Amino acid sequence: MHNPHRSAIDRVVVTYLAALVIGTGLLMTPAATTAPGGISLLSALFTSTSAISVTGLEVLSVGGDFTFFGQAVILGLIQAGGLGILLLTTLLAMLVAGKVGLRLRQSVAAEAKSSHIGGIKPMVLRILGLTVATELAIASALLLRFWLYYGQPAADALWDAVFHAVSAFNNAGFGLKDDSLTAYATDPFVCGPIAVGIILGGLGYPVLIELFRHYRTPLRWSMTTRAVFVVAPVLLLGGTAFIAAVEWNNPGTLGHLDWWDKLQTAAFQSTTSRTAGFNSVDISQLHPATWFGMDILMFVGGGPAGTAGGVKITTVMVLMAITWAEVTGGPRVNLFGARVAESAHRQATTVIVLALSMVALSTSLIMLDNPGLGLDRILFEVISAFANVGLTTGITSGLPGLSQGVLILAMILGRLGPVTVASALALRARTIRYELPVERPLIG
Repeated sequence: MHNPHRSAIDRVVVTYLAALVIGTGLLMTPAATTAPGGISLLSALFTSTSAISVTGLEVLSVGGDFTFFGQAVILGLIQAGGLGILLLTTLLAMLVAGKVGLRLRQSVAAEAKSSHIGGIKPMVLRILGLTVATELAIASALLLRFWLYYGQPAADALWDAVFHAVSAFNNAGFGLKDDSLTAYATDPFVCGPIAVGIILGGLGYPVLIELFRHYRTPLRWSMTTRAVFVVAPVLLLGGTAFIAAVEWNNPGTLGHLDWWDKLQTAAFQSTTSRTAGFNSVDISQLHPATWFGMDILMFVGGGPAGTAGGVKITTVMVLMAITWAEVTGGPRVNLFGARVAESAHRQATTVIVLALSMVALSTSLIMLDNPGLGLDRILFEVISAFANVGLTTGITSGLPGLSQGVLILAMILGRLGPVTVASALALRARTIRYELPVERPLIG
């Protein structure tokens, strides 16, 4: 039987791939790059994929290898990709709202000024309004800093500000300088607005709805909002403490800074590791232990129905709640004062298993293609690609074609995979007419 929800997901995937092809074609034109005759198909495809999946991994310098037209194409792909993900994930959340909690469904419906979950047009307009307003606010703050403090020409300062604002809110991590934001590592008036954009974009639109509408009544928050609101600061502060502790005396990263600048830089790097991809220190100089800690932050990502990547906070929290219930012998899986629907158990487990499988397979393929590279660097690049982060230890641009192709696939699956898999599982309705005998295998 025809499933309109399944068809909607299929159309989203087709639209995404069509935009990817168009972006690749535009970036291959001579007008897009400073290189005579344009760039190769692989480089254009990689850049287009990284932009529309709001990842930020680069094989070419955005500021050096692309003209203003090429940079505008990249910015357009970032905006289209970020808005597309916001709209896709929010609308899919509306479709499965009955499965993810009545309070969240009511909140989304109320925000759409509708008594039912079908108020799509108002929701789209509010997402567009939120995006534009946030990006304008960030761009305004950056413009004043670049223009009045750093003395950039007004036109250059404006373009820098707009580009970084759009890249920040969409958690893309693309910058116009080869060293990203390293020159502004200790400047809170540059890193601060960008960090705010990253956090807001990564919280997710349904969460922002509830925080805005019910900020005085936390008891009315849904499980999703409670999980994101509680866990996101824990990951941010935990990541800051971990990065600062490991890198405190590293001369290649934080060692030359005073104590306040060390904490500030560590906090920004913890924020951007959650899927934004900007770097204010040289990632290649980080200790391998820091890489591994950032692997975890990247893999988890941000909140659902937002511009962040990763498997999402809620997915990890559901899996942890399942584990806690098993360890403590609890009869039900509870999380933040509510019982987790059994269907969410399977969805969270499926997303995590598929994500880990994708990371393991991609890492293995790149290791076979690059026997001289260490596991720590390759794993970092793969998770950065799959979680749509964009941080790099510096090896991506030098990888052979096969390895770059693996990263391209990881970026696409990382952006479309978790949300489409989870939604497909939630939307699938199948009547079971028989059951098999129950048998318990030995575990452990």
